[in-house]
Amino acid sequence: MKAITGAANDTFSAPSARYTKPQLVSLVLADASSPAPAGTLEVVLTAIRFAARDTNLYTFESPTGAVLPAVTPGAHISLKLPNGVERQYSLTNYGADLTDYTVGVKLDPHSRGGSLFMHNQLRVGTKIAIDAPRNNFPLVEDAEHVVLIAGGIGITPLYCMAKRLKELGRSFELHYSTRSREDAAFLKELQEYPKVHFHFDAEQQGKFLPIADIVANAPPNAHLYCCGPTPMLAAFEKAGEGRPAGHIHIEYFTAKYEAADEGGFTVVLARSSKEVTIPKGKTILQVVRDAGVDVPFSCEEGICGACETRVIEGTPDHRDSVLSESERKQNATMMICCSGSKSPKLVLDL
Repeated sequence: MKAITGAANDTFSAPSARYTKPQLVSLVLADASSPAPAGTLEVVLTAIRFAARDTNLYTFESPTGAVLPAVTPGAHISLKLPNGVERQYSLTNYGADLTDYTVGVKLDPHSRGGSLFMHNQLRVGTKIAIDAPRNNFPLVEDAEHVVLIAGGIGITPLYCMAKRLKELGRSFELHYSTRSREDAAFLKELQEYPKVHFHFDAEQQGKFLPIADIVANAPPNAHLYCCGPTPMLAAFEKAGEGRPAGHIHIEYFTAKYEAADEGGFTVVLARSSKEVTIPKGKTILQVVRDAGVDVPFSCEEGICGACETRVIEGTPDHRDSVLSESERKQNATMMICCSGSKSPKLVLDL
């Protein structure tokens, strides 16, 4: 997987839906489905709060009030929604003793059932299953300086990072771009932070955030993070080409590459003592699961990292947005939901 001066957005005073145990359960649409499957956690939606235009904050807690698995800044969780759709969202909070997880969700006008369902049908009191937090976008907490660049809903993981860096007293700056002031989540909170620069396109004659200038002006040893729409990420990657690869951090919301489904190679599953042929039109993940091998997966787009698998032999055709260039060159692991093979045979630790 995500900046000003002036008055705070008054819409932040909008009321939030709040769950009170147990009285409110009968007043909301609760999910009475069976417990979460193995490898997942069961949580209950306890609050929906307004964050910005078309953006809500959703808070989930354990139904028993138990402490949830620890979270580091930049982490995300995968929500298994009641309509059968599974989506990944960055967490806005972090810690080792959390009793709740909060994610920000912007309504996508082209939603395929994730944000649309959450905005229009998900109700306080609903129980859902989630995967434990995973972090493919970790914060380097001891960096000399950190530059955070967010676009739209891409602010969610970077807001979490900003909170952590402020807590640690580290040097950082945040550049946050949205189309208008009304679209900026956490506006009121971020106005209290030092070195936070907002960019509203509507107030800049339609000019976009000058990413190239921001990157060029960053200290040589700075670590830079970017999360936002695809054009912003592409501009950020281009601007950062002259910097150390390990200092450029990026998180995608959508697949960066098309999945490899050309087929025509063999995959040996070392631990399962099975060998399968990948036909045209199928991914490794699909064929492996069809062969009866249980493999964790979530996004099937190469952006969440859930299906990362160790490569024992062969050369993967990497199509994910998780591994760095240096990790790809090592060919030690691959995302089997979207990546293929450049060699006739792959041997995987499955």
